[in-house]
Amino acid sequence: MRFLAPVALAIASTACFATRNDVRILQGDIFALKTQQAQADSARARQLADIAAAVNTLNSTLGVVRDSVQDQGARLTTFQGATRQELYSLGQQLLQLGELMGQSQAAMARFRADIEDQNRQVMEQAIRAAAPPAAAGDTTQAVVVPPAPGEGPNVLYEIGRNMLMQSSYSAARDAFGQIIERFPDSDRAPDAQLGIAEAFQAEKRVVEEDSTYRLVIEKYPRSDAAPASMYKLGLSLDRQGKRAEARATMQRVVREYPGSDSYTLATDWLNKNP
Repeated sequence: MRFLAPVALAIASTACFATRNDVRILQGDIFALKTQQAQADSARARQLADIAAAVNTLNSTLGVVRDSVQDQGARLTTFQGATRQELYSLGQQLLQLGELMGQSQAAMARFRADIEDQNRQVMEQAIRAAAPPAAAGDTTQAVVVPPAPGEGPNVLYEIGRNMLMQSSYSAARDAFGQIIERFPDSDRAPDAQLGIAEAFQAEKRVVEEDSTYRLVIEKYPRSDAAPASMYKLGLSLDRQGKRAEARATMQRVVREYPGSDSYTLATDWLNKNP
């Protein structure tokens, strides 16, 4: 027993020594692990900082690009708005110009009619004033009085247009017919012939309408009434179901009267009726 006691003490001492050594080793390992972890955390932190800096740089770049895009978009929007406004203003000016031109033509026609009417009145007064007075009690000598002048072509044309607007088609044709009969060389003669065709059209007298349109084209090929008559003839043929003949007539308008208003109308018709 006395021999076993020192042995047991030695074993116990060895066990305690081994435990403390293991603890120191473990502590060393833990310290090394913490150091590595700190180093790794430091490296990760630097990486995160680099990434954050790159993100910030990218955000700044995107911000600049976004601002530039917004600025360009604002400029484009402003340019488009200004362009639209300018185009709208130009369109309005063209409309006003067209209205003024139409009003001027109508006003000029009325002015010419007024001048003719005033001249007629002056001539009537002059004729009455120039007529020799009959001798008192003398019934054997007839007084020859020159016939009073009638309305001029412009007055008759205005009368014809008014009759058309009032659906008095026979009266309109009569006024237009007087122009053709009395003033065949007047610049109103082609328009009067066209007016007769329009009166027939309003009455749905297709045969007379078409023949009168053709008469305008034949008699006054260089007048403004010619392309209008040809275009209206094309429409009349189309209404009758004569599509091939109508198309040929519209093509003739485009070919022979490129500078006329009817050219645009005929071109539009051809595009819509291939």
